Amino acid sequence: MGFKWMNMLLLCVLFVVGAMAAAPKKPMDVPFGRNYENTWAPDHVKYFNGGSEIQLFLDNRTGTGFQSKGSYLFGHFAMHIKMVAGDSAGTVTAFYLSSQNNEHDEIDFEFLGNKTGEPYVVQTNIYTGGKGDKEQRIYLWFDPTKDYHTYSVLWNLHQIVFFIDEYPIRTFKNSKDLGVKFPFDQPMKIYSSLWEADDWATRGGLEKIDWSNAPFVASYKGFHIDGCEASVNAKYCSNQGTKWWDQKEFQDLDKQQWRLLRRVRDKYTIYNYCTDKKRFATMPKECRRNRDVPRKSSKKSP
Repeated sequence: MGFKWMNMLLLCVLFVVGAMAAAPKKPMDVPFGRNYENTWAPDHVKYFNGGSEIQLFLDNRTGTGFQSKGSYLFGHFAMHIKMVAGDSAGTVTAFYLSSQNNEHDEIDFEFLGNKTGEPYVVQTNIYTGGKGDKEQRIYLWFDPTKDYHTYSVLWNLHQIVFFIDEYPIRTFKNSKDLGVKFPFDQPMKIYSSLWEADDWATRGGLEKIDWSNAPFVASYKGFHIDGCEASVNAKYCSNQGTKWWDQKEFQDLDKQQWRLLRRVRDKYTIYNYCTDKKRFATMPKECRRNRDVPRKSSKKSP
């Protein structure tokens, strides 16, 4: 079955099943300046509609990026993004959370550019105690350059869930009882950036960036943050247990959401660290708890 037909089939299933699944609250769209500030190359950012929409630019001089004004311990964080169009090989559009020390925690969305007409690749990763090596990659089942789509992270004491629009694409359960570190006591800032990484981003660095296509442009709006704001040194959330994302129904995915997640994994996963025996002779302990063993495993490496 071709990519186009698989795309249509998946969307139909997502529509039917997704209507029954519990989902995070709808993000509240606010101006950029309420929650975020530019961190580098301000001349490569353009603002529209009173700051409700921005564009990041990448050229052969520099990329650019921004970060949240506050730091957060748990919450729901969302961004509407329209990815770099055309030949975007060698570019990376990143949306992630990160704490600010050497043994940092991090929750990553990285959108890897590609040649014109090929599907975008999304890489997710999680760092705990300064160590990552938990990469997963999927093809997007739609063209993310045509319209805005919502990319979000739900993070509480029980799990981390990556969402694209309303659909979960990855979950990472708290498995401290198995000896697996979980981000729970280091507040994180939220970051986004557009930058050049043609040494690895597209086909492992085989496809280089074509600067004749510059400037590369990624568009943003939404800028939603609903989290427990804390100082960078805080070790706990003062309103733990009182927020909607802290309630019982968000401690795990429900059956319908697991079904959606399994479908995305089976049809669109191109790399999963859990099945990479060259890197991990023994499957990482958290993989089975996260049901991260697809029925169709990939042989590709990041």
